[in-house]
Amino acid sequence: MKNETSKEIELKSEKKLINIEKYNDYEMNNLNYENALNNDKRTYIQYYFSLIKTKELLIFSFILNTDYNLRSLKISLFFLTFALNLTVNATFFNDSTMHKIYQDEGSYNFVYQLPTMIYSLLITVFIKTLLSMLSLTEKSIVKIKEQKEIDMNKITKIVKCIKIKFIIYFILEFIFLSFFWYYLSCFCALYKNTQNHLVIDTITSFIMSLFYPFLLNLIPGIFRLSALKNKNKNSQCLYKISQILQLI
Repeated sequence: MKNETSKEIELKSEKKLINIEKYNDYEMNNLNYENALNNDKRTYIQYYFSLIKTKELLIFSFILNTDYNLRSLKISLFFLTFALNLTVNATFFNDSTMHKIYQDEGSYNFVYQLPTMIYSLLITVFIKTLLSMLSLTEKSIVKIKEQKEIDMNKITKIVKCIKIKFIIYFILEFIFLSFFWYYLSCFCALYKNTQNHLVIDTITSFIMSLFYPFLLNLIPGIFRLSALKNKNKNSQCLYKISQILQLI
């Protein structure tokens, strides 16, 4: 019985060790070339879905639970992104837009509004990326996890940096939301007949932001798997290109 118990303890400790050392999607996707050759045995589809889970906003905010980011901050960033999208779309409504709506007798002109929605999408994605650097902690946590020897001074600095980023993020969030509320209140009070157009533009561009990762992330896997399957193992350049593309 004692021998069986000791074996069970050993097995449990090994399982715990495996769980600690196991890479999540973010870590696996950011391995250097040599480590990826030894550890990344995923298929193209598995790699593709790992990118979708970490980059598609809806899945990342509400479904993904294997990352090292705070769920509350991910949800906060999701709703802040939507509010940002709404406000940016509103800023593109100018005299020419109002005149076009008048010419169309209030009917919605999708083709005319499409460039505006694309511009709004690009601006929103750019600002959201900057806010993500302040609110998401995964990169910092991975730095701690990768330490071969525990350095409390380094860990303290990383934790302090995370706290400072959180403070800056919450300050910016308050400023942004206050401005969004004021600007949209003024807009809706002045342009009552264009609110439907604004809502359609916002929903359309936001849906575009949710779906574009499904298309863009088809590309990195082509370079990554070509690099990892190369028998000569000299495809670092292809691998680096795939890592650059997965940032888009």
